Amino acid sequence: MTLDVRAAPLFTAVLLASCGILVVNFGIRASFGLFQIPIAEQFGWPRADFSLAIAVQNLAWGVGQPIFGAIAERFGDKKAIILGAIVYALGLVLSASAVTPGAHQFLNILIGFGIAGTGFGVILAIVGRAASPEHRSLALGVATGVGSGGQVIGPLLAEHLLSFMPWSSVFLVFAGLILATLFLLPFLKGDVHPAPLPGEAGMGAIVGQAVRDPSFILIFIGFFSCGYQLGFITAHFPAFITEVCAPIAPGSLLSVMGITTTTALGALSIALIGVANIVGTITAGALGKHFRKKYLLAQIYAARTIVAAAFILTPMTPATVVIFSLIMGALWLATVPLTSGLVAQIWGLRYMGTLYGLVFLSHQIGAFIGVWLGGRLYDLYGDYNLVWWIGVGVGAFSALVHLPIRERPSMLATA
Repeated sequence: MTLDVRAAPLFTAVLLASCGILVVNFGIRASFGLFQIPIAEQFGWPRADFSLAIAVQNLAWGVGQPIFGAIAERFGDKKAIILGAIVYALGLVLSASAVTPGAHQFLNILIGFGIAGTGFGVILAIVGRAASPEHRSLALGVATGVGSGGQVIGPLLAEHLLSFMPWSSVFLVFAGLILATLFLLPFLKGDVHPAPLPGEAGMGAIVGQAVRDPSFILIFIGFFSCGYQLGFITAHFPAFITEVCAPIAPGSLLSVMGITTTTALGALSIALIGVANIVGTITAGALGKHFRKKYLLAQIYAARTIVAAAFILTPMTPATVVIFSLIMGALWLATVPLTSGLVAQIWGLRYMGTLYGLVFLSHQIGAFIGVWLGGRLYDLYGDYNLVWWIGVGVGAFSALVHLPIRERPSMLATA
């Protein structure tokens, strides 16, 4: 009897459960920008104080990503996810009663590590190993796109909850939601990571070779701007819109939809980015099967640069916010399936979680700087213009550094 390789399904229980975990993880994480104004107003803090807490969260996420990747590869995916969910929930619960900037900043270390344990680094490695070779790039795109659809749900849910409960209670609700994702763990099969066979390269050899490879360094550097732009927009765009955007005209389509304030438009913008992101990441994953990933990445970063420059040069109206959100959303996480797929293509699947985690550290260093600098420069100058133009510059830089990457598989790579 012969096996029909065409029967290998794209949508498996592993993929669907992985998407579910990512939806909750990403939904909570994407909503933190909506807490900027309520928390700052309650305690009378400068904008930079809570911005620094979100920046610390992003940096801790980046540091935690390779750590949780290694935990998953050493002790199993499910144990890493359980630990991540507990740490995530604990950080949210403790933050709900924090009343000083220092406490929020410290507790966001826990939240950041929790995001790492239940986020892309661990989950995409599971999806990559479970998918058949012909579906791998698309499966990574589906997991990234559908999972990050939480960005549609999270901010809107947060805004709804904030309309009738304090921000601290919303944090407790979110803690319960992240713990609820543990019910999806039984659907994650293939949790055992076999030891290397005799003569097969181990983690130390693969990681050691990768970090000395110029292509790995270029991927690492290039992912910085993605983090900078995403971190800044997620944390500051809702407040930016609230303060700068022209008012919503009565009787307009947005008004008819119930979006009558620029605050509500800020939440909608993050949701629209999330909607467009689903299409963008799935499309990027599909294209990654047919075209060279480094060129696709260069084009995405170049497009982001053009779109961001055009937006800041144009007077902000509700229409420009919607247009920008949809276009930037299509480019939002389109880099993730291509970057993670490039790591798997060059250095193999066995230690993909650890290697992608190391690359992701650069992304989160960028996010840290984007979030913190946004708050700091806002307090200094009263606007976000300078930090926005820095994002335009680093985006153009990332478009260039991807071009010299060599995509040939490493001789030590194992599939």
